[in-house]
Amino acid sequence: MAEPMKMRATVSGDVADVKVLMNHPMETGLRKDAKTGQLIPAHFINEVTATLNGKPVLAAQWGGGISKNPYLGFKVKGAKAGDKVVVSWKDNKGESNTAEATIS
Repeated sequence: MAEPMKMRATVSGDVADVKVLMNHPMETGLRKDAKTGQLIPAHFINEVTATLNGKPVLAAQWGGGISKNPYLGFKVKGAKAGDKVVVSWKDNKGESNTAEATIS
């Protein structure tokens, strides 16, 4: 998917608050097209990872039950201003996307 993710990371003390908005259709494979009546094929994010300065801090496996354009928020302890957070996802069709932000 060519659409960029929106990402923000702020720090309070030694805890970073990371917020990510991912652009993805998140189809379950159970919904029918209103015009044709045919099932819309499954297309959803199934793997999400996050790193802080290259070290893994989050690994998640998702399924088709997540809403369209999912929002992910998480906190990371031990972070400081200037650190780099990278969030990546892969979907069931092999597509992927990555975003990075510098903690402020």
